[in-house]
Amino acid sequence: MTAHSNLGPSSAHRWLVCGGSVAAIAALPVPNETSPFAIEGTAAHELAETALRFGQVALDDAENREMADFVQVYVDYVNAIADDAELAVFERRVDFSDWVDGGFGTADAIAVVGKTLHVMDLKYGMGVRVDAEENPQGMLYALGAYAEMAALRHIDDVMIHIVQPRLDHISTWSISVDALLRWAEWAKQRAETALSDDAPRVPGEKQCRFCDAKATCAALKAHAEAAIMADFDDLVALRNPDTLTDAQVRTVLDAKPLIDAWLSSVEAHVKACLESGETFDGFKLVEGRSNRTWSNNDEAQQKLVDLLGEKAFTDPRLISPAQAEKALGKSKAAEISGLITKPRGAPTLAPESDKRPSFGVTARDFDDMS
Repeated sequence: MTAHSNLGPSSAHRWLVCGGSVAAIAALPVPNETSPFAIEGTAAHELAETALRFGQVALDDAENREMADFVQVYVDYVNAIADDAELAVFERRVDFSDWVDGGFGTADAIAVVGKTLHVMDLKYGMGVRVDAEENPQGMLYALGAYAEMAALRHIDDVMIHIVQPRLDHISTWSISVDALLRWAEWAKQRAETALSDDAPRVPGEKQCRFCDAKATCAALKAHAEAAIMADFDDLVALRNPDTLTDAQVRTVLDAKPLIDAWLSSVEAHVKACLESGETFDGFKLVEGRSNRTWSNNDEAQQKLVDLLGEKAFTDPRLISPAQAEKALGKSKAAEISGLITKPRGAPTLAPESDKRPSFGVTARDFDDMS
């Protein structure tokens, strides 16, 4: 087998559909940094687990009050179910390797109430709304939980819950155990395909959205091209949008989210190559635009209050250098020139023909940029 990546629940929406993505992602370099969103999500889950295990004091004492308020919504929801449960566990590792080779994951909360197995998942992110209905991540958690709990309790059905407090969204979905096990056999076949040497690439909006390999995926490129060219009889029609039918325009617009995501990932891939010190024919890094700012906010505030009084603020921020210069007029603007600085612009991808000079530096040179 060529692919050895774990077929985990969080990526199930991708590998269940696009088996070829597993080997593609496994071949990529391991990123050096964890995204701030992932770090934030981990912190929220740790806070939720502590509150569920040890009580309200964990939330009351939390330093991040905004996070505590959102996590409170999830904790209250889980406790409302767990209070009536014969069995409730939190941050539980579940094993579904009977169906998916090496498959395991950590379910946020599991409870058994009567003959119903409840699987609850906290989604702290707010970028994408997630629903429980036929959610593959929740279904794999449910399989692992059922495999463990079935020997202890008679279970007839499973209820999957997704709590997304920052979007004010809670979704639930029920499935019988028989139906879940039938789906598990299908998932088993898809897992075997994903781990095969000739697993196909199957592009699509959902599976490609967060795929790390989409920037260099030839199948996605072909899919995007096909979407753009679909139903166009000739290139003249493509050049003249006035000649397109409503159906042709809709074809392109329907594919826009996927095409936009693909183009953005390609640009990020080329930018990352240049930032690492490599060259990429036809492109370079240049200094992007930046806005002037106060070199010392306290000094600027004191000076502007002396010169402008209450006009130095715009509910409740200090006005910008440009606003201050306009308010002071040309005659007095020179009095604040020494308090203004213009930081370097962040590295921006540009074609070689761009007149701006190339930075010729790596991403490490921009670590101290705001």
